[in-house]
Amino acid sequence: MIVMKFGGTSVGSPERMKGVASLVTKSGEPVFVVLSAMSGTTNSLVEIANYLYKKNTDGANEVINRLETTYMQHVENLYSTDECKKATREFLAEEFKYLRSFTKELFTSFEEKNIVAQGEIMSTNMVVNYLKEQGFDAVLLNALDFMRTDKNAEPDPNYIKEKLSNIMKADEGHQVYITQGFICRNAYGEVDNLQRGGSDYTASLVGAALNAEEIQIWTDIDGMHNNDPRVVEKTEAVRQLHFDEAAELAYFGAKILHPTCVQPAKYAGIPVRLKNTMEPDAPGTIIDNVTVRGKIKAVAAKDNITAIKIKSSRMLLATGFLRKVFEIFESYQTAIDMVATSEVGVSMSIDNDAHLNEIVDELKKYGTVTVDSDMCIICVVGDLDWSNVGFETRATDAMRDIPVRMISYGGSNYNISFLIRGADKKRALQNLSNELFK
Repeated sequence: MIVMKFGGTSVGSPERMKGVASLVTKSGEPVFVVLSAMSGTTNSLVEIANYLYKKNTDGANEVINRLETTYMQHVENLYSTDECKKATREFLAEEFKYLRSFTKELFTSFEEKNIVAQGEIMSTNMVVNYLKEQGFDAVLLNALDFMRTDKNAEPDPNYIKEKLSNIMKADEGHQVYITQGFICRNAYGEVDNLQRGGSDYTASLVGAALNAEEIQIWTDIDGMHNNDPRVVEKTEAVRQLHFDEAAELAYFGAKILHPTCVQPAKYAGIPVRLKNTMEPDAPGTIIDNVTVRGKIKAVAAKDNITAIKIKSSRMLLATGFLRKVFEIFESYQTAIDMVATSEVGVSMSIDNDAHLNEIVDELKKYGTVTVDSDMCIICVVGDLDWSNVGFETRATDAMRDIPVRMISYGGSNYNISFLIRGADKKRALQNLSNELFK
């Protein structure tokens, strides 16, 4: 069985929903489909929650009314029979009645998660109803019945596999199985969500649980490109990536994929294919456990980076110094992207400066601290094993006229990273494309 995931833009209008229906029924083989909320819906639901936190029920109801009007219009454009229109309108009316019920009660994060979950619930019901109207054997499986996280807020793969396997056995023989992406229950049975990777994470977890033949992530771009198409001209889709290469690119700026969401597929040995709903016949990008030797694959950039350097003569031969430094970042739940050390200092980069002032104050106990803001990490990904003589030189040659604040190499066999000023990003990406891919 193939697992197919469609994002918000892929189901963002009645026309797009019809396109999805065509894609999932094209082969005639059984498929398992994971759907996001219609594009813009989750933002509206978060806006509703924000108004309710502020006890502004009028503001919340205004957004609810606006969203309901949009959805009811979609019903008219999506279905052709009065029967389907009536059934879907009644379902949506109940959904919006449910959303309005939150304007009368105490509002907490628990209620917020219930509100945000409704986007996927609405999109999946609408698509299933359309498939049935068109004569296809489609069934809706509620993700809240099998998708669960543990007490550490991480997915519980054993629970997911057991519950989903039992559900599939009890509902055998259908052509299309559809479920909601992103939403789940937590270890206490409350409605929650997967946060990182959202619907992509759901698809990967479902694929691993079902031992799928392939997991397909359908978006609005033809796979993962070898550079940022918003900045660099004439980029090309990369046809194959190792899971670790894809994770490096995703972490360092390739928005098409979240770095953690394909881990279940990686460990299960199930290939992930990135496809384009606008160009369904394009090959896209296949991500698997195969390393193509001797090739640099792609470049990505991560913006809004802050570099922090702590210099201390006391660091020399002092055991525990780095531990103390890293514990400061940990105490403020601030992840570190890059690290470079010398005998008298250590430099680090972060992408979250919410607690920058507090972190700097704590670091000053151990040395002189300097901060560089508005930085950018440029990541070059491919077969960059240290035994490949000269491969890192190809990347550094492309950066020869760009001021480089830090370089990270050797932590991975797939990545060399440069920390530069944000103002130099476009020039650096173009130089790398010219040097590495042309």
